[in-house]
Amino acid sequence: MKKNENTKNNNAISSWPIEDRPREKLEKFGADKLTDAELIAILIRTGTKNKTAVDIARQIISEVGGVSKLGRMTVPALQKINGIGLAKAVTIASAFQLGVRFSKTDMNEKSPKITSPSDVAKIYGSELSLLNNEIFKILLLNSSNRIYKDVIVSSGHLNGSVVHSREIFKIAIDNLSAGIILMHNHPSGNEKPSKEDIAITKKIVQSGEIIGIKVLDHLIIAGNKYYSFADEGMI
Repeated sequence: MKKNENTKNNNAISSWPIEDRPREKLEKFGADKLTDAELIAILIRTGTKNKTAVDIARQIISEVGGVSKLGRMTVPALQKINGIGLAKAVTIASAFQLGVRFSKTDMNEKSPKITSPSDVAKIYGSELSLLNNEIFKILLLNSSNRIYKDVIVSSGHLNGSVVHSREIFKIAIDNLSAGIILMHNHPSGNEKPSKEDIAITKKIVQSGEIIGIKVLDHLIIAGNKYYSFADEGMI
């Protein structure tokens, strides 16, 4: 006798008590009450024959080493994970990018006054921590120390040949900036500045003193850590 093709998988989420199912749990209690695995399970929607979406989500988090590393993965890299096809990979990548944009927009719309390096890290940390390549940004501040614009100056390995003082201060002058903050990321996770980082910073600070636009800080974002030249007394 053939098994009924419509027989349900007893391990399926649909067989769980309603209050334990991720979607229903989110609807009833709010997204903040769900675990990382449950949130990811909602994104990937379905599991496999032997694993629920939550099982796969837990496996993903374990295999990649945490949610922060998952957010930095490219779509092709996500597809290499067992149980993740193109559609699920794209959904995960989109969700992380939306989170970054929400965080940045929410902070920028409030036009926060910058009082410490941690203020800058809160706004830009999540965005830069997801990148696998180095980018160099300048943040433009008004006379009240509020960031009103940020500009990517270079993308790729940071060196003196791609980061020019004249380009940085042309942007600052064109936008009537009262001051600027330099910022770049270290995808390696090591927040300490290299010799080249220090040399470039020194050169830009000196140029700013001549022009009359103060360089307030240079932040290096590395995952959930950051290095501030100002905090370390190097500016």
